[in-house]
Amino acid sequence: MLNNELLSFLKEEFKNNTLNLLPEAYGGGKIFTDPLIGVAKASDSIFQKYKELLGTEHLNPLEMWLANDQDYVSTSELSVISIVFPFTEKIRKEGNNFISLPKITLPAEIYTIARNYGNEFKREIVKKAINFFEIEEYKATSGLLSDAYSIIMKKKFYTTWSERYIAFAAGLGTLGLHEGLITDVGCNIRLASIITNAPLEVTSRKSDEPYANCLYFAKGLCKECAKKCPINAITDKGYNKIKCNKYRMKIARKAIPRYSSILKSESRRVNWKLNEDTYIVGCELCQFGVQCTDKNPMQREFMDYF
Repeated sequence: MLNNELLSFLKEEFKNNTLNLLPEAYGGGKIFTDPLIGVAKASDSIFQKYKELLGTEHLNPLEMWLANDQDYVSTSELSVISIVFPFTEKIRKEGNNFISLPKITLPAEIYTIARNYGNEFKREIVKKAINFFEIEEYKATSGLLSDAYSIIMKKKFYTTWSERYIAFAAGLGTLGLHEGLITDVGCNIRLASIITNAPLEVTSRKSDEPYANCLYFAKGLCKECAKKCPINAITDKGYNKIKCNKYRMKIARKAIPRYSSILKSESRRVNWKLNEDTYIVGCELCQFGVQCTDKNPMQREFMDYF
């Protein structure tokens, strides 16, 4: 089955690709452990719902396919593959060592570096996955590499291709109170996706409830992510994305000068304007030392703890 062939190919890349390594100053170990993949059909009606939920500029798979100069095909001929990049146990454990500074809390240094370096590895994996399909004489493309991909910062804050929502559509997990995707290997992950006309088997969603894997929404328990957030962007009323992003930018202003000698630069579009040679760092304080860091806490094997 082509799904299994792709997963085996990706596992080898995750194991052997030197871009999946921390700098020697941080031990030189792996950034990500073995990947997960999920597949959704482009014809799934959920992709149209995302335009209502996220914003009208969010592209469905066919729109992204065409935006990348692919020939027109029926949505029934296209599949979307979501790839989960789980951070290693070392990064997840040491990532809980936040840096407390006057008026700001920074993520652990190892996480900032791992997330930054991991972005290049993600792009490499997407390119290699596209090549994998082309060798098999299928066509493939990606939102991550597309000029049509942009962060939208208007009245709302979202992207034209949300990897989290693509992963939800592909059955890889559901959202948490922190709005991160809780997969079977936890929420402390990165995501990427491929659109292809290759014949792949769909991985069905275990639940269409968007917060089914979250202890708070499912059982009224936990809220550990809210306690981790230094600006109360996460409450029992939900997640304030605007407030979170403002703090993320505050972190960037502090962290980038701190680590600029080792960070890798990249490009991204904001409101479709290309910003080149920029350093991208994250926050994700809410994803460390919580019940869903490295697992889906709603899986039966973990429920005896609650």
